[in-house]
Amino acid sequence: MRTDDWITRLLDLRQRGEPCVVATLVDQQGSTPRDAGSKMLITAGDQFYTLGGGNLEFQVTAIAREMLQQGEKTSRLERFSLGARLGQCCGGMASVLLEPLGQPQPHVVVYGAGHVGRALVNILSTLPCRITWVDARASEFPVHVDPQITCVVDDEPEGTVAQMPAGSYFMVLTHDHQLDFALSEKILKRGDFRYFGLIGSETKRKRFDYRLSGKGISGEQLMRMRCPVGLPDVRGKLPAEIAVAIAGEFIAAYGAQNQAVN
Repeated sequence: MRTDDWITRLLDLRQRGEPCVVATLVDQQGSTPRDAGSKMLITAGDQFYTLGGGNLEFQVTAIAREMLQQGEKTSRLERFSLGARLGQCCGGMASVLLEPLGQPQPHVVVYGAGHVGRALVNILSTLPCRITWVDARASEFPVHVDPQITCVVDDEPEGTVAQMPAGSYFMVLTHDHQLDFALSEKILKRGDFRYFGLIGSETKRKRFDYRLSGKGISGEQLMRMRCPVGLPDVRGKLPAEIAVAIAGEFIAAYGAQNQAVN
């Protein structure tokens, strides 16, 4: 690994708003699989570079992901006996420094790349969040997007709901009422979201409530669906005005979640 490789990868993770743990082999005694100074970068779902593989790397990765899950901000120094503790044939001692970097950022899923979707994503891209933007029409996406935005083109967008991480913030703003309904059913039945906003009128809300209840969605589940979406005091029908109202409601929901956690 060249000296600048892990720095480049770390910068890429930072631009995408993805927290990670930097694991550094800081000390070694006896035989170890890698030299002191070797590094790994570990995220919630991926890892880059290596400390030599085997049980040492497995244990380091498990500790790092536990730190990420718990939102730890303090570095930890772990000592491993490669023979007794990990059953590796090296037989040496290894000390690994685990440094959590980057704060967890909310994951926002925007369905729809029409006028309102584009205006909303433009606002969200200025906030500390990661965005997955989904539409069946590739031509609707801008040619260039910011690093924290992932554009997904899928002919059946409702199938992507199950692929999104738990605790996501869902915003459904498509051009198709049938697609809106299919997405709403999938999101509500999944249930592990932090926020779900659906664009539409009070009439659409009543119609969807009736149809969704016929799909087995309970009244308690339906109460979690924000429709009409957006802060009610922010009025207007222009895409930018609607986007501001939705973004404001997202900020309020995220702020409330943070207070509840802290």
